[in-house]
Parts: sequence; structure tokens; C-alpha cells
Amino acid sequence: MAYAQVFYGPNHPLKACDVPLPSSLQAGEILVEIALATICGSDLHTLSGHRPERTPCILGHEAVGRVVAVGSGRPYLRVGDRITWSIADSCGSCLACSDYNLPEKCADLFKYGHAPLDDGSGLNGCYASHILLRQGTHIVTLPDALSDATVAPANCALATVVNAAETLPNRCNSVLVQGAGLLGLYCCALLAERGIKRIYCMDLHAERRRRSADFGAIPVEHVQDVLAREKEGVDAVFELAGASVLLKDGLEALRPGGFYALVGMVHPDTQIDLTGEQIIRKCVTMRGVHNYSPRHLDSAVAFLSRTASLNPYDELVSPPIPLNELDRAIELAQSQRFPRVSLIPS
Repeated sequence: MAYAQVFYGPNHPLKACDVPLPSSLQAGEILVEIALATICGSDLHTLSGHRPERTPCILGHEAVGRVVAVGSGRPYLRVGDRITWSIADSCGSCLACSDYNLPEKCADLFKYGHAPLDDGSGLNGCYASHILLRQGTHIVTLPDALSDATVAPANCALATVVNAAETLPNRCNSVLVQGAGLLGLYCCALLAERGIKRIYCMDLHAERRRRSADFGAIPVEHVQDVLAREKEGVDAVFELAGASVLLKDGLEALRPGGFYALVGMVHPDTQIDLTGEQIIRKCVTMRGVHNYSPRHLDSAVAFLSRTASLNPYDELVSPPIPLNELDRAIELAQSQRFPRVSLIPS
């Protein structure tokens, strides 16, 4: 039996349950024992009722684990391998997968941590002792040098930022990062490694701003602080705070012909108060980014391997809390004391 914390809906207590382990595996399936999981902001939205999900379900999609059993068709995997995986399973053959190069928008997409217990084995989320990965799930084997805490959020936050930064303009010397949460800090570190000369990180909270300096950024409180240094505006802006009110500041900070990546506003309360003229007259390129493709997860783990000794990634994740104390972990996550709160199976 696997152990799991099952979500029955907002205002309902999480319930500890036993879920049967599969007696056999289909081709391409992988049974994984969870070593460490982290609580993503999207899980907090679900728990509060701001993000509807079909219930009952096992939440959680950021994790590291070890292979317990492997179905046929995965010759590169062995029992005991330490892995992370894509947050979604895709078919590989629909238009989104094959023609658009957007497997994250697969017509038959399955997202871990967002599927009900009656879908497949039920072991669909990471707030559990085990998870069953499907045939179309991308797998990355992890180097021993990377800790579980460093890697666990990579298959959501970091891989998404890698995707967002893939289309930076050719001429890019200055960037404004809006938000100093985990996405923002990853973005600062990624841009610093790429040699961006001036990375400004803006956040309302002084301690979060201060922390961004540890990841290569110049902390700023207001857009005017950026424009005082960048008279023509910055080359690119990354919206990573999830607040639509920031778009006015972002457009003001951008130079003519600049690039604006919108990443954080993945929730309904994001009405944008802009005119088309504000975008058109500045010749701005805007790109929406939601999740990522397999290559972005590969790049995310490779990036951590190159920079783990340079940046304090482990400090972004709380000391582990037993899964049977998930309510306490959720309270800590809601306090925002740590960008991520970690869980270990009880």
C-alpha cells in the first residue's frame, strides 16, 4: 500500500489514506517512491478554493523520487535511479505535440497533482509515498551532487522560467524581474549566468528584495528606481509576481521594441487594464508562458548542476516536514517564510 494525503475540496480536512500499489506496470509506466516534495503556490490556490480541481485527489507535482519498478520501453532507467519528471504527461502525436512544439498544451494532457483518484491508479500526486508516472512523462535522472531540496521545485518553477527566458531579444543587457518569489529568484540566477549585465528585481517586500541580491540581482522597490539608471528603458521584463497591476510598470520600464514575458498570472483574478496603444506605440513583443516542454526540464537540471555551488538554492526550501503533518506544512507555506516548504513521506 501507498500512503497519501487526499484532498476532498476547500474547507474540507485533508485525509490520510492508503492507496493500493499497482500489481503490474503497463509499457512506459514507472512506479516511484517519493523522497521529497515541495508545496507549489498553485497548490495553495487549490486548497483555498481559488483553483477548482476534481476531487478527491492527491495534490503536489514538485518532487524527487527513486524508481521502484519500470515498465517496458524505458531501457535507460533502473530500479534505484533518482529522478525528477515533467509535471504533465503528453501524447506526442496531437497537433500541439507534433506541429506546434507545445506538448504542454497536448490535446490529451494529464497533469500530476491535478487529477482525481478515479483516474488511473489514483497515485497521481506527490503528497504521497509513491506516484505512478505514465508513458508520455519526461524523465530526468539526477546527479548525486544535487540535493533533493535543490532539485524538487525544478520540474515546475525553474523549468517554466527556462522556457520564458528562451526567447530573450538578441540585444539584451538589462532586465527587470517583477517578483522575488521562487520564480523571480530563479530568473535572476538564470539571467546572471547568461551574462546579462544589469538585472533589476522588484518586489513589495524588503526581505524578498534583499534576497534577490544573492542571486545576481539589483534590488529595487519602484519602477522609477529602474528608470533612474536605464534612461531608455530595459531590454526585457519578466512578470513573475502574478499581479496584473504590475503590467503598467513593466511597460513603462521597457525600451521601445522591448520584450515582455508574462508568466505569473495563472489565475482568474488577472484582469489587465491596458490599451492596445500602450503596446503598439512602443513596438513591444509580449509572450505568455505556461509550463514547459521536456527540453526545458533538461536545461533546468543542467543549470542547477552548473550553478549549485554559486547560488544558495537550498535556503529557498524549508527543512522537511513529515507528510502526516501536511496541515502544518501548509500553514508554513501560507506564511511565505520560505519560497517553498518541503515534505517527506512519514
